[in-house]
Amino acid sequence: MTSGSISHRGWLLILLAVALVWFSNLDARRLVRPDEGRYAEIPREMAASGDWLTPRLNGFKYFEKPALQYWATAAAYMAFGEHEWTARLWPALTGFFGLMMVVYTGSQLFGRAAGNYAGMVLASSMLYSGMAHVITLDMGVSVFMGLTLCAFLLAQRDGASPRATRNWMWLAWAAMGLAVLSKGLQGVVLPGAVLVLHTLIERDFALWKRLHIVSGLAIFLAVAAPWFVAVSLANPEFFQFFFIHEHFERFLTKAHQRYRPFWYFIPILLLGMLPWMIVMFDALANAWRKESGSRFQPKRFLLIWVGFIFVFFSASSSKLPSYILPMFPGLALLIGARLTEMSARRLAWLAGPVMLAAAAGLGISPFLERFASDEVLPPLFVAYMPWLIVACVTLGTGIVFALLIDRTGQRELAVLALSAGGLGFAQLVLTGHDSFAPSQSAYHLVEEARQKLAGDRLLDRPEVPFYSVGFYEQTLPFYIKRTVTLVAHRDEMDFGIIQEPQKFVPTIEEFERRWRTDREALAIVQPYRYRDFKAAGLPMQLIAEDTRRVIIRKPQAPARSP
Repeated sequence: MTSGSISHRGWLLILLAVALVWFSNLDARRLVRPDEGRYAEIPREMAASGDWLTPRLNGFKYFEKPALQYWATAAAYMAFGEHEWTARLWPALTGFFGLMMVVYTGSQLFGRAAGNYAGMVLASSMLYSGMAHVITLDMGVSVFMGLTLCAFLLAQRDGASPRATRNWMWLAWAAMGLAVLSKGLQGVVLPGAVLVLHTLIERDFALWKRLHIVSGLAIFLAVAAPWFVAVSLANPEFFQFFFIHEHFERFLTKAHQRYRPFWYFIPILLLGMLPWMIVMFDALANAWRKESGSRFQPKRFLLIWVGFIFVFFSASSSKLPSYILPMFPGLALLIGARLTEMSARRLAWLAGPVMLAAAAGLGISPFLERFASDEVLPPLFVAYMPWLIVACVTLGTGIVFALLIDRTGQRELAVLALSAGGLGFAQLVLTGHDSFAPSQSAYHLVEEARQKLAGDRLLDRPEVPFYSVGFYEQTLPFYIKRTVTLVAHRDEMDFGIIQEPQKFVPTIEEFERRWRTDREALAIVQPYRYRDFKAAGLPMQLIAEDTRRVIIRKPQAPARSP
């Protein structure tokens, strides 16, 4: 029996309920561009080709990221088939493992209640809960960096035996290797920088004697190095592109066109921590207090961890919302520990203002159509409106229950109410996003084309060229189960095109020449280009269209008379 009003069996039932919600909607949405299409397609090509060494996107070498998630997703495809849910399985599984990780670590460091609270906070934080259901590489690297953090804290905690310290440090080194295999050098650079910073602030140089550096480094290299060595031997151009271009140039320059101001992550963090944003500030404000009689101060280390990661990515010239995900396991542990010191009344006071966010969502829902554009039409926003309303009501209901529970003083139930509201809010907002799939995914376009071409199964014949003219629709190859021939568009595949230029059509004029000589062919073009081709008399039939894309085919030549 745990302390408080919820029994051990009750917590297990809560965990089961979270798992049901967590995994129930992986197949509820179509893949959206760009990341979901990209990171679903690379492992599809890996599984189809049998080449598990060299990642490829649309048939071109693609060295922007390491291969761990590609391997895991390709394995899921081979075991269960190529579906939206198998494409999302790895981020969902790693995200759920992250919940269990902070529950166990919090329990060992701060008590069982703190561990349970930390897991609930992490499960219901909007950014973490949402990104665990979106196909990017950020959830995997964040969880393995979180495992590095948790194993380190467990290794260095007061009372840990030499054997426990060694074993936990070995796990930390292995986790860093998996983090590097997930997304690159940030998996080792950020934990290393935090350790150095902590050492300088706390003047705890003796800690370095407990890192098991020699054996740990051997474990790290055994996990991370083999793929990097093998892919470099097979592709000599890999080293310069991956380590120089993708790391140093991405951080120091605006080459990837993801520049945002320094304060960019402030609103991302606030919204991402819903419904815990104000509780978070309370936890951070109290994290630096030194615990008397303790050699190692885990809360201080956690504070340095979350602070450094936030500043590091804020200073970067390349920013995306999910980059700060590695903060969230640390934040959850700090908030979980703080909640054990907090009365239900104080929790209610800190959670109450979040009702403004729920109210704001309800307030803007009738006006969603005003965000429509020529590409994202008003009916899509109208379809999303009920999802946003129910999501905001769910969040508000959780807050109201927490406020009502304030009168009983049952803190665990108040935390549970807030967590249920936050988890429901995040998953409803995300699941409802499928309303925008007709403008963000190729699924509906492909289904229309498949029906029109059912007679000769043109989409399913790999010998028939399929051109992508002037742009690349990231989700198209996954749904047609084949690559396309790029025309006059390089973008992120520029490096791969340089390596294998014969797979690329460099100009519109060359495409038109090929189109006229092909016996059969398909192409996806933008509407304005379709109008240009039509005006120029290019022989074609319209097969499917939406506001952003048009699929055309070359008309079949009439059969010759005998």
